[in-house]
Amino acid sequence: MVVFLPFLLLSFSWLASALTYKGADISSLAVVENSGVHFTDNGQVTPFETIIRNHGANTVRIRVWTAGQYNLQYGLALAKRVKAAGLTLVVDLHYSDTWADPGHQAIPSGWPTDLNGLNTQIWSYTQQVVQAFSNQGTPIDILQVGNEINDGLLWPTGRISVNGINPVSQLLHSAINGAKSVGNPKILIHLANGWDWSGLDSFFGKVFIPGALSADQVDIIGVSFYPFYDSGATLSALKSSLTNLANTFGKPIVVAETDWPVSCSGVHLTEPSIPVSTSGQETWVNDIKNVLAGLPNGRGQGIFYWEPGWVGSAALGSACADNLLVSSTGATRDSINIFSQDM
Repeated sequence: MVVFLPFLLLSFSWLASALTYKGADISSLAVVENSGVHFTDNGQVTPFETIIRNHGANTVRIRVWTAGQYNLQYGLALAKRVKAAGLTLVVDLHYSDTWADPGHQAIPSGWPTDLNGLNTQIWSYTQQVVQAFSNQGTPIDILQVGNEINDGLLWPTGRISVNGINPVSQLLHSAINGAKSVGNPKILIHLANGWDWSGLDSFFGKVFIPGALSADQVDIIGVSFYPFYDSGATLSALKSSLTNLANTFGKPIVVAETDWPVSCSGVHLTEPSIPVSTSGQETWVNDIKNVLAGLPNGRGQGIFYWEPGWVGSAALGSACADNLLVSSTGATRDSINIFSQDM
């Protein structure tokens, strides 16, 4: 029996790590293609959504702004390609004319600024978005209501540090009800700093309020987890935080954004033992997969690499020079296999 035990343990480890969602945010795809880049895999020009599918991805996330470069029409066009490739569609609503993140959540131009007006506006806008995707035959599978909303959304009205949690609870309730009036996507709420249990607990421990957002309206909790922004963002901290999250709120969990560099200097990475290389990208992602696979009651459900093909913006907002899964010419790197690898 002792001879066969390592084999058995390896088998059960593999079974535990089969995540439901393995994918990437490829929102910039059309922007990159319009700049003249052609993606290649083994020397063959291939659409990027097909490349990641061929390498094991089953899900794509795309952002939608209320205006600007990543507006609804842009998202609709990209969704056609995502669905044609047979991939699950996650739509990430920023509820802003531009980037929404922990430091930016500006009310779209032309929207009201009072809470009552915003409740009505976010309901009708979300309804219109869900209806538009459905009307063209690309229904949204997972709808992310807000992007990294640790301090709320639609600032200053919905900013938690200014007006408390109640406006946020109302706004999310209204947005989800708007979506559900015309479709049935799974609902994902997304916060930054997935390693920070105190921040996650502060938000989710207060946001469910009678008469506003209820726990049963939320299907999935998503978190961002990056190695360059905060020294606390270690894998051990992520494991502890997400274990607490799973035990306390009982929701499926995904790491909705992450990446790792192949080129980086002068930056403290939170896991210095992982090399800055394509093999390091594989190690980082597989380590996160293992954290997710080990969560209680199978709550760990998925991981999405953030913008692996954004040639021309390879830093991906970090101080590291290159975090992509492709070269500057659009050729796939060995790490493109992160989607199919199971540990």
